[in-house]
Amino acid sequence: MKVLLVNGSPHKEGCTYTALCHVAEALKEENIDTEIFWIGNKMAGGCIACHKCAESGRCVFNDSVNDFRAKAYEADGFVFGSPVHYASISGNMKSFMDRLFYSEGQGNGGKVFYMKPAAAVLSARRAGTTASFDQLNKYFTISQMPIVSSRYWNMVHGTCADEVLEDKEGLYTMRVLGRNMAYMLKCFEAGKKTGIEFPKEEIPIFTNFVR
Repeated sequence: MKVLLVNGSPHKEGCTYTALCHVAEALKEENIDTEIFWIGNKMAGGCIACHKCAESGRCVFNDSVNDFRAKAYEADGFVFGSPVHYASISGNMKSFMDRLFYSEGQGNGGKVFYMKPAAAVLSARRAGTTASFDQLNKYFTISQMPIVSSRYWNMVHGTCADEVLEDKEGLYTMRVLGRNMAYMLKCFEAGKKTGIEFPKEEIPIFTNFVR
């Protein structure tokens, strides 16, 4: 089994990366393969609602979003990490998540994420983590992804990687998160082997406040 961990920071090996590494180490100790995927620091545009993904099965902008989706098919679980910018996830991470989940839902019916466990990890100097935590979790709950929790909200604090290493409770939370992710994955795998099937699906119903 394998977990993909997404680094949504403009810094390849900064605070967010440090937190994800501790999650990855806990997963590896449970014999779960891991890979950290950095979305990069080039400017990423948001979704322009062109709906081309419904025709081609991929985002019209061929960048890290499509690169990640190609890897995601083989993954069994996900951890999405981001720094906090103005009490929100980073701008590039927001664009990445919007386009990733929309293009997957429109172009592939959300199959790449369906019933795969997910978790959010946030890094901040001081505040805004819980608002950003809620923001990331919304992508999972609209995609039928079981959310993995820890002993506290999944966050670390520090202005640089060295300071994150001093956040003992934050790193403890990351390790517990990794072990809990591994446990959930193993439970899902055991369920499959005994013949437990995924829930029965209905045809989605879409309404708005006008009709």
